[in-house]
Amino acid sequence: MKAYRILPMSILGIVIVAIDQLTKFLVVKYMDYGASIPIIDNFLSITSHRNEGAAWGMLEGKMWLFYIITVFVIIMLLFFYKKEAKNDLLLQISLTLLIAGAFGNFIDRVLFQKVVDMIDTMIFSYDFPIFNVADSSLTIGVILMIIQIFSERGEANGN
Repeated sequence: MKAYRILPMSILGIVIVAIDQLTKFLVVKYMDYGASIPIIDNFLSITSHRNEGAAWGMLEGKMWLFYIITVFVIIMLLFFYKKEAKNDLLLQISLTLLIAGAFGNFIDRVLFQKVVDMIDTMIFSYDFPIFNVADSSLTIGVILMIIQIFSERGEANGN
């Protein structure tokens, strides 16, 4: 755990982006916009949806802002990876997930000026906003980073 894991992390990132783009391609090609396929009744469906904003449709129509922010964020994450993640596998994984998720949605924004979403969940009667593989990668990356930060704090405090 004392060295960069550039190749495995690169492969992980490429696989996530590939799965993200493949699922989006399949939804666009084979589903009409708004169509839904139930997977688990009252819990999970595949629904063809487009998002022209950020999470939950925030800042809709401000695509230029997303281009700038995403490029900046990806550059900062790569810099942070190189500078801070050398000896920390969990941090390497979390940063890889963040970079892959940001890049997956960036591809959509550049090519289509919107993001293709398809994972539609109902959690405890709450109709959660529709999301995609890149969004999942971002969320898991943030959760792992929070775990890493708290475990690092525990180690620093002697726990």
